[in-house]
Amino acid sequence: MSAIDNRSMNLDLAQAEFEASVVAALPADVDSSNRPRAVADAAYTFVTPTPVSAPRLLAWSDDLGAALGLARPAATGPAVDILAGNALAPGMRPYAARYGGHQFGNWAGQLGDGRAITLGELGTPTGERQELQLKGAGPTPYSRFADGRAVLRSSLREFLCSEAMHHLGVPTTRALSLVATGDEVVRDMFYDGNAQAEPGAIVCRVAPSFTRFGNFEIHSASEELELLRRLADHVIAAHYPEYAGGTPRAYARWFSEICRRTAVMIAHWMRVGFVHGVMNTDNMSILGLTLDYGPYGWLEGYDPAWTPNTTDAAGRRYAYGNQPQIGMWNLARLAGALLPLIGDKDWLQEGLERYRSTYTETWRALLADKLGLEALGREGDEAMIDELFALLAAVETDMPIFFRALGEQVVGAEPHSGAAATSLPQPVAAALYDGAALDETQRARWRAWFLRWRERGAGCGLAAGERRRRMQAANPLYLPRNYLAQQAIDAATAGDLAPLQRLLQVIRRPYEAQDGCESFAARRPEWARHRAGCSALSCSS
Repeated sequence: MSAIDNRSMNLDLAQAEFEASVVAALPADVDSSNRPRAVADAAYTFVTPTPVSAPRLLAWSDDLGAALGLARPAATGPAVDILAGNALAPGMRPYAARYGGHQFGNWAGQLGDGRAITLGELGTPTGERQELQLKGAGPTPYSRFADGRAVLRSSLREFLCSEAMHHLGVPTTRALSLVATGDEVVRDMFYDGNAQAEPGAIVCRVAPSFTRFGNFEIHSASEELELLRRLADHVIAAHYPEYAGGTPRAYARWFSEICRRTAVMIAHWMRVGFVHGVMNTDNMSILGLTLDYGPYGWLEGYDPAWTPNTTDAAGRRYAYGNQPQIGMWNLARLAGALLPLIGDKDWLQEGLERYRSTYTETWRALLADKLGLEALGREGDEAMIDELFALLAAVETDMPIFFRALGEQVVGAEPHSGAAATSLPQPVAAALYDGAALDETQRARWRAWFLRWRERGAGCGLAAGERRRRMQAANPLYLPRNYLAQQAIDAATAGDLAPLQRLLQVIRRPYEAQDGCESFAARRPEWARHRAGCSALSCSS
């Protein structure tokens, strides 16, 4: 069976035929030993996943499976053995990629896939090629002193968020499956000396490519310039064929497109209130896809300085409000890595400027949709927006709830007099964590802003129904908030998968009100404010 046969069949994973274009195009590490070490003059190292004792399927993405032409597997069996790293399908040549990166602003040298192993590439029914990669399938030469494993809590969070981001319309890698290993993994969740044994799990991640900025950085930093060129040519041939040619100008145009895609991705992060938490250059996709769901979080109370990552708590480098500028900083590091191929810094600067302009244009368009306006740019719009975010930040106000509730006010009655003239606008009342914290001056400012927004919308040229439709499509009702994920983790750890399945069902239709799901759209409960896993997380998994 050839890979093209996968296109017309709903196959069991164990019967699918895989390819390995990366292996064919790029050089492997000459040392095949699986031990921590520095690797040179190679793009990857061949490595075999380490078997686990009792693999069992916990979750599966039906729509992604269908897109790949794969049948949903039973809880145990040959397909789940592959998803756990206990077996391989035909054509798989598993490897761990070599890359470097800037972590928290500093060059960290060689990093690489320390707990991720790419199995191979699968031809889909539509003729595309998708990489399947196991996260948590055992050590690799890039694991340093770690065990290459992942625990259930982090693996469940990655599966959940990959599904959520896809259905939210945010550019993202995907997750096909979540498999329990039957083995325990010891982790010190907050690096405080309280290590505990936790159930292990493995996620099968899917993307056209898992190539990162750091893949290019390591070759450039190591002066492996021919390998740098070969990697660039492979990525362009496989994913950016319109930029083929191998000339400095072609590489520069390719870099500019990477900048554009990255800007669009981050603008969507900001739209839905997603905080990545660890935007190191080794966690940035060369395709402009959200990559590596670690200590992420969702902005609940609006706070531009909030980060979910305890490792980043002091510097807040990767806080919500910093994400756009960190995207630019990371792209500047990629520009430096690609300079040997391009030569002209001005051409690279053009790409960075494209990032800046694309982010601004995309964010403004998305924000206009969030506010139910045809566009932003009229006189007074900037002041209205500045006042809105100042008010949201002044007293803890749930950003997703506020914007979703605002859409319900498009066709509401005008607050002319009486109680309506002195009451708090409904979207604010619905989103406040503590209404008593608002003084009368702030309440008056909210009422003034609300009237200003209504007047602006009335004159924007869009019918009320179209305004509401745009707002509902831009402002999700359901998000996988950390406390909801933690509830699913607690239940799954105890053997109950029903809360996870229910949460997955809800977040796969994030913009559509679903009967009986009001609790999934509620403000974070007070008990979750400081509970581990519900507010802040570490990079440990």
